[in-house]
Amino acid sequence: MPSSPAARPARSPPALPAPQPLAAAHRPERPSRSPAGTPLTKPIGRRGAPRGAAAALSGSWPRPSPPPVKTRPAAVTTQRCRRRGGTSCARRPQPPRSPCAPRWGCCGVCGGRAWLHRRKLPPSCREGRAAGRRPCACPPTRPFLSAPEKLTPLGWAMAEAAGSREQPAAGRAPPDAAHRAEEESESASLDAPAAAAGRRRERRSGVSAVSTAERFPGSSLGPAAASDPDASLLEAAKATPRRSSIIKDPSNQKCGRKKTVSFSSMPSEKKISSASDCISFMQAGCELKKVRPNSRIYNRFFTLDPDLQALRWEPSKKDLEKAKLDISAIKEIRLGKNTETFRNNGLADQISEDCALSIIHGENYESLDLVANSADVANIWVSGLRYLVSRSKQPLDLMESSHNTPRFAWLKTVFEAADVDGNGIMLEDTSVELIKKLNPTLKESKIRLKFKEIQKSKEKLTTRVTKEEFCEAFSELCTRPEVYFLLVQISKNKEYLDANDLMLFLEAEQGVTHITEEMCLDIIRRYELSQEGRLKGFLAIDGFTQYLLSPECDIFDPEHKKIVQDMTQPLSHYYINASHNTYLIEDQLRGPADINGYVRALKMSCRSIELDVCDGPDNEPIICNRNNMTSPLAFRNVIEVINKLAFFASEYPLILCLGNHCSVQQQKVVVQHMRRIFGNKLYTETPLSSEAYLPSPEKLKMKIIVKGKKLPCDQDILEGEVTDEDEEAEISRRLSENFTREPKLIWLCRELSDLVSLCKSVQYKDFETSMKAQNYWEMCSFSEAEASRIANEYPEDFVNYNKKFLSRVYPSAMRIDSSNLNPQDFWNCGCQIVAMNYQTPGPMMDLHTGWFLQNGGCGYVLRPSVMRDEVSYFSANTKGIVPGVSPQVLHVKIISGQNFPKPKGACAKGDVIDPYVCIEIHGIPADCTEQRTKTVQQNSDNPIFDESFEFQINLPELAMIRFVVLDDDYIGDEFIGQYTIPLECLQPGYRHIPLRSFVGDIMEHVTLFVHIAITNRSGGGKAQKRSLSARIGKKAREYTMLRNTGLKIIDDIFKLAVHPLREATDMRENMQNAMVSVKELCGLPPIASLKQCILTLSSRLVSSDNAPSVTLSMKDAFPYLEPLGTMPDVQKKVLAAYDLMIQESRVLIETADITHDKIVQCQKAGMEFHEELHNLGTKEGLKGRKLSKAIESFAWNITVLKGQGDLLKNAKNEALENMKQIQLACLSCGLSKTGSGHTDTKSKRCLEAIQEKDTGDENGRL
Repeated sequence: MPSSPAARPARSPPALPAPQPLAAAHRPERPSRSPAGTPLTKPIGRRGAPRGAAAALSGSWPRPSPPPVKTRPAAVTTQRCRRRGGTSCARRPQPPRSPCAPRWGCCGVCGGRAWLHRRKLPPSCREGRAAGRRPCACPPTRPFLSAPEKLTPLGWAMAEAAGSREQPAAGRAPPDAAHRAEEESESASLDAPAAAAGRRRERRSGVSAVSTAERFPGSSLGPAAASDPDASLLEAAKATPRRSSIIKDPSNQKCGRKKTVSFSSMPSEKKISSASDCISFMQAGCELKKVRPNSRIYNRFFTLDPDLQALRWEPSKKDLEKAKLDISAIKEIRLGKNTETFRNNGLADQISEDCALSIIHGENYESLDLVANSADVANIWVSGLRYLVSRSKQPLDLMESSHNTPRFAWLKTVFEAADVDGNGIMLEDTSVELIKKLNPTLKESKIRLKFKEIQKSKEKLTTRVTKEEFCEAFSELCTRPEVYFLLVQISKNKEYLDANDLMLFLEAEQGVTHITEEMCLDIIRRYELSQEGRLKGFLAIDGFTQYLLSPECDIFDPEHKKIVQDMTQPLSHYYINASHNTYLIEDQLRGPADINGYVRALKMSCRSIELDVCDGPDNEPIICNRNNMTSPLAFRNVIEVINKLAFFASEYPLILCLGNHCSVQQQKVVVQHMRRIFGNKLYTETPLSSEAYLPSPEKLKMKIIVKGKKLPCDQDILEGEVTDEDEEAEISRRLSENFTREPKLIWLCRELSDLVSLCKSVQYKDFETSMKAQNYWEMCSFSEAEASRIANEYPEDFVNYNKKFLSRVYPSAMRIDSSNLNPQDFWNCGCQIVAMNYQTPGPMMDLHTGWFLQNGGCGYVLRPSVMRDEVSYFSANTKGIVPGVSPQVLHVKIISGQNFPKPKGACAKGDVIDPYVCIEIHGIPADCTEQRTKTVQQNSDNPIFDESFEFQINLPELAMIRFVVLDDDYIGDEFIGQYTIPLECLQPGYRHIPLRSFVGDIMEHVTLFVHIAITNRSGGGKAQKRSLSARIGKKAREYTMLRNTGLKIIDDIFKLAVHPLREATDMRENMQNAMVSVKELCGLPPIASLKQCILTLSSRLVSSDNAPSVTLSMKDAFPYLEPLGTMPDVQKKVLAAYDLMIQESRVLIETADITHDKIVQCQKAGMEFHEELHNLGTKEGLKGRKLSKAIESFAWNITVLKGQGDLLKNAKNEALENMKQIQLACLSCGLSKTGSGHTDTKSKRCLEAIQEKDTGDENGRL
């Protein structure tokens, strides 16, 4: 709606002579009209602006009627602009002048006098800007002028596009009509995304004034719409899709563009909340794309017959009676590109997975493959058709069935309990409070608006609400369509879940293991809202929504909220949560020291904190920012707080990075305070020279370790000089004119030196010197710039160095605003302690916080094995695959968002936002990528995205996913929320993501609804919950290739491993490819589980009298399916693929041990020459770079052998788990019933045999 004149005052134009009427020769030629009212020439308009009739509808005031039809000569030219040097973008009447020159003209909206300027546009009403016309400076209350001579060329085009509308009365239109036109125009544009234009997006769709009946054949327009052009144009606008928003390029951003905000309450669209809503939509019909096997795609208009017996489409070359599909002939309905037609179509990559659906029909299982305009439309057709197919033998009374659902019965009891008078009527205020009590996330204004819409549709106006109106309002407000579609899908087309439905959902989709019926009933009792549902054991739509929003369906794996990693490895094998300048809560240049910095860091499980200690008054040391000495902290008070909170969030060791800037006298005071306050928590034991690695975090539990300088142990002195690593003074020294590379020396007392044990600070020279001379208890600190240089020049050496020694990286002193470095760059190199400015939120701090959520949030995260093993190859700058690690594929579907707030820093008024979601992958360089969803226009409550993405992850143990929600049409600030999580902590299935604010706080009720699946798990982290596999091509085998070292005796050993490696890879890939083939024939995507395959097959393999056409036969503890009689060719093909999968799994299980032993033997034989590599290289004449290359190739080969052995072991475990899941699924589907209990007993014995074999293998060689 337009802003008020008070809020947006119009700038006064300069005084110029009144405009003269346009001469006849300077008026544009009016386009002649066809009998149907279609302009034969293109309407005049600006680039990117709505044209024709839709542009005429965009204003909220009446437009002038068209002048009498006359033929006028055209004198419209395109001129060259002297000021801008290019042609003008709009056609203009003569006299010739630069299009940049100011002039008086006529407003294209109201026809009044307007000050027009190309460069400096005055303030204007919303209509002029939204319609793409030059804004006018006339106030909104100016009376409308309908004289033809007051119309500009754009006004003429608008008048022509308006068609046969009646002449409006002179003067201002009634406000109600104006607001109603604005709301209808806005509502018409909500169905499709808008075109992108930098930071501002157009909010209305542009349609040409074409006859609605011609453009939309089959659309059910009523008589009023057919006679009223306005109604026809509104229907056309609703049916016309708009282009999606593009990814914003900051270089293309233009500042100063105002965001258009509507302050009106627009009527919301009716949501799909029941099967009757789906069927009503299908009966009205819509356009779908029909995909043919010859790669051709046709647009067809599909409708459902009124008697619900057939599906029809038009136009078609077939007879009307043949261009249909009987509902009774439909076998199944698939969502996604899961048929041969889609898989073999050349345009399949251009078709969205979420918009595709297939109708399988006939005895030969033929497919009708369709593509909808949006995922919502596809879900409606799939849900509606499944509902009809499941009830094809029953008479359907949709109105009656919608009122007999468990939800409707529950809402009636809620209403009756609140209706104290028992009259069946309730005050609107009471109804609003009741709905807000049931759903606290709803806004009161939205509830009241919904009641007004319902009452308006019934042509009544009252402040009281009936029972039916209450139920209708609640259903439309509280039903999330995406959750409803999911409920119908997993409940076999019921509108509630029973215990068996919930059990299958948790096992097959959510990856929950060892689920029982009693556990499902307990979930129902905890989350179902109705008393009847809790007693009868079913979960309706509202209870199911509550369950999906509960912590049980959180995306973060609850297993990782505990300590799950091995904590007995050396300290150098862990990433350590570290803080930089912990005492600061503002920037490092002017920020004062604050004790809350330590409180915050320790409560966030920080395990490495900094103390910069200086001389203080009264012989008391202080901690302060030496750039701002105004608010020092007493050292004694700081360490008292540290002692109190040191192990508040984690019991693992705390490292104190002591920056000593004190005199010797006050150093002794520091030692006294620390020994008195910390007591036996201080770790001061002398490290043993016989050891090669640091102690483990488990051994150092509840200990405080001091990092600092240390006097030589072989000198019996009370004090001495040591080098000073003054990080804050580094930049000032480098920028000074008399800078020298000679280190600064400070005095250190023996007492403070003795406090340093495991973390002695030493200067870094180069890796060759460090690997020879550095002791394992010594560590180096690297500035950000120095660490970046080393990581780029010596990535492999940096990783190898960090296998044994601790390294600390701190931010550059040039970051005077205390901004943060990217920790991932240094984690990739194995750097354990990457210090972060905790006081500065942002993307880098989000990565740091998200990474240390894993392993129980203890502040220690075990590094990947390829970065820990003594002999292994890994480069931090790898752009491809990692040797010995099988890549994984992460499948993410962004479904919807809930209750998105407006960005806190946004300058725009109102709560209207245009959200979109970015998915960022952080890890090694080969994994780093980013993708984004479409933009959902003007929806913050429940925007539906329905977009799927795939990411290949080459090193899963180092990968993180960051979900960021942004506003695509923002002013000042676009950030809405984010959530960062390690890949290893993801839970598969349908999950809600609790979004965090910019400072990292969880935002209440603000979530993102997603579906997660991971295929080709390497098994390196947590146990595999879902048996997921995907096809791998031969070209992806580089991670199994061995390299030539140039040392003959070693190369001969590695040649013996070539054949076992090929066997291992072939077995794994053959099993995976066989599984994918079965899933494809079942009409399921690769991310589906085998249990889902068996459930899908069971519906095909059971006859009409519920007798199975196959039976489960256990042969040598493997579940085969044997046919019982003749079967169609389609089912024979599926059973043949199933038998091949069982056979490949059997080969893998039976031969994995032998192949694994061969690989391990080659690995052990190669490791025997590890210590002799240099001597062997010298004998072979290798030196310098060639010798280094030989050592690198040796490490690569050892890494490949170890990784392939682990992958083969995990593949065998996966195959055993698959056999158990298949047998359990067959038993639950009734495929083993043969009339006697003998088969069931035998199946149970075979299942026990599989379990015993699995346990035996785990305890044996594998």
